[in-house]
Amino acid sequence: MANIKSAIKRNKQNNVKRIKNRVYRGKARTAVQKARVEIEGAKKASNETTAVTQEAIAALDKAAQKGIIHKNNAARRKSRLMKKLAALEK
Repeated sequence: MANIKSAIKRNKQNNVKRIKNRVYRGKARTAVQKARVEIEGAKKASNETTAVTQEAIAALDKAAQKGIIHKNNAARRKSRLMKKLAALEK
């Protein structure tokens, strides 16, 4: 544990930020997982598959906007989801 006042304060701030960031990171992970399961379970693209994928993309965008994940990380994940979705439509 830190002994210096500023280090103690920094630890408290980091804990608060970590807890707040977990919410958005968790939502993004859950949404991407749901989209993957939906895409892999579907034989062809449907409105539901597209809607779940759009929710995942929105969650990734929100996390990237808040700086929780890097914008290129979000773009890469969105790209992979869209590639899988496009493969269903063929």
